Amino acid sequence: MKPGLALLPLLLWADSASAHGFGGAGFLHPLTGPDHMLAMIAVGAWSAQLGGPALWAVPTAFVLAMSLGGAVGMSGLAVPLAEPVILASAILLGAAIAIDRRFALPLAAAATALFGFAHGFAHGAELPAQSDIAIYAAGVLVTTAGLHVLGLAAGLLILADPSGRSRLRLSGLGVIALGFGLLVSLG
Repeated sequence: MKPGLALLPLLLWADSASAHGFGGAGFLHPLTGPDHMLAMIAVGAWSAQLGGPALWAVPTAFVLAMSLGGAVGMSGLAVPLAEPVILASAILLGAAIAIDRRFALPLAAAATALFGFAHGFAHGAELPAQSDIAIYAAGVLVTTAGLHVLGLAAGLLILADPSGRSRLRLSGLGVIALGFGLLVSLG
């Protein structure tokens, strides 16, 4: 069985309260913020660039920390630097891709975990009224993982080309530029 087919039952499962499909508003939420989307795709691309165990460990650290951050966000606790960390995450991930240096796996995982916590906090704090928390959280996590896979696949495809490392580094510069553009537009 292909790995993607194993998720098919989850994608088909939706109750009447989740009229927006699997995950309700949670499924779409990560797609509505360009800062979130850019950072999540960059996590996957950076993982591809790092290679080896980082292919799964770095995105997993992000998603696990995002789960924790989401719970904190839903609890109503304040995390004062969450928004600046979110804005910085795309820029710093772009910089990591652009400089193309080998980072120790624990450092890469810790950095993405910090970013994931901040992103999760924002998603949890923005939980729509009347949402089923479990469905919303599942939707956010599935979409986030999907964006990581998208960045990872794109990164691996780029790296398969003989000039791929240079092209991926250039895409890191693009992520930095987009991140600064978002920073200017929001601030």
